Amino acid sequence: MSNAKIELSLGSLTFSGEGEGDWLAAQLDKVLEAAPELSNLYGSSPRASGNSDTNGANGNVSAANVPNGNPGNFAETLASYLRAKGGETNQIQRFLATADWLRRRGIQSLTTAAVSKALSENQQKKLTNPSECLNRNVSKGYCEKSGDGFYITPDGLKALGYQQ
Repeated sequence: MSNAKIELSLGSLTFSGEGEGDWLAAQLDKVLEAAPELSNLYGSSPRASGNSDTNGANGNVSAANVPNGNPGNFAETLASYLRAKGGETNQIQRFLATADWLRRRGIQSLTTAAVSKALSENQQKKLTNPSECLNRNVSKGYCEKSGDGFYITPDGLKALGYQQ
């Protein structure tokens, strides 16, 4: 028996599973069949509050205080977002702005690896030392480490130009 693993996100619906391939495929089919109905029931709410890995320090970042509404619907390119947030020349600011770009796109787990990967995949200047950029943002109070990742604090959002 081979073990398979899958993780899928469709808007606010997230499914992850691990098990034997045939069984997992059947479970995925069930989720995909139910997806339209679940979407109607739960709407396009980005995430339940309280997930401190991706939300503000108290776990409450809502669509109301994220420009353009729902983070999952955010479609601005990373290049233009970095330009708008002053991340073209300052690595620490580039790290913070890229993390916010990921957050606004609905990424649930902010990590230094995710930030580096986003920059690379979007053909942007890489960071010399992503971990040091995170540590500098933590020392400024713009980010907080949490579990295996980090989140952007309200001060970090304010530094990016959000009104609180």
